[in-house]
Amino acid sequence: MRIKNYMEIVVYNYLPVVLKDIEGICKCEDCIDDIAALALNKLPPHYIKTEKGEMYSKLDEMQAQFRVDVIAAIMEAVRIVSNNPSHNSSNKMFVN
Repeated sequence: MRIKNYMEIVVYNYLPVVLKDIEGICKCEDCIDDIAALALNKLPPHYIKTEKGEMYSKLDEMQAQFRVDVIAAIMEAVRIVSNNPSHNSSNKMFVN
């Protein structure tokens, strides 16, 4: 297993759940990626290297505060991207 940021997996797993209840926002690939990038920049990275590390990370994910933090970061990113969609412009959103 290569080193990966487990938080990226978590955000992409939560995105469909959060977005299914939000109407009136663009759900194109560019906007979804912008939302994910913004949310990930607000969340601490959680790098894993082994299957055992992934198992411990999944246990962390079960904690209520963890879920709240991820959903809050996604919701904030949705608000920002909805107000500034980059899919129709030549200037893609710069995420810092």
